[in-house]
Amino acid sequence: MQNKNHWEKVYSSKSEDEVSWFQEHAEVSVRLIEQTDAPKSANIIDVGGGASKLVDDLLDKGYDNLTVLDLSGQALAKAQRRLGARADKVRWLEGNILEIDLPRQVYDVWHDRAVFHFLTDERERKAYVDAVLRAVKPGGHVIVATFAEDGPEKCSGLPVVRYSADQLHGEFGAPFDLLGQEREEHHTPAGVVQRFVYCFCRKLD
Repeated sequence: MQNKNHWEKVYSSKSEDEVSWFQEHAEVSVRLIEQTDAPKSANIIDVGGGASKLVDDLLDKGYDNLTVLDLSGQALAKAQRRLGARADKVRWLEGNILEIDLPRQVYDVWHDRAVFHFLTDERERKAYVDAVLRAVKPGGHVIVATFAEDGPEKCSGLPVVRYSADQLHGEFGAPFDLLGQEREEHHTPAGVVQRFVYCFCRKLD
């Protein structure tokens, strides 16, 4: 997996709206989270959330039990400064998703936009899925987005794995019921189109 130093350097050298994955509003992610019908008190974790504005959007929608996990402390600090006093309403976790000890069967919604595709080693992907299985409640929802089959081959100078929706769901397998899938054409701040695929699943009991 990419190392912490790489991402600390990225976030210390660029503003949050200069990175290619920046979204002013995480419209697809918010809509899919709302489609879970989870209550506003639902325990939601944004894996690799960093400086993403998804947490802003969810707070604006009234969700009040949010966790943001990222490898980069610089990224989390940017989000906290942006939110000001509202940052106190969020739990912030700095760590590697493959190593951090998350609480068991706590999360109602697991969201990840663009972490999973950096896991180029099969053992890393298995460790990630094992983390989801441990941390998400039975019946909880899992929303994962990666570059699509026709998306970029690299991001931030690092190789990625591209997926079709069926391939992405296949990485998670039988414990997860695929409820939906969709594609997104993301326009980077530089005007480049990046194609993403989202899988929307429920963790079975």
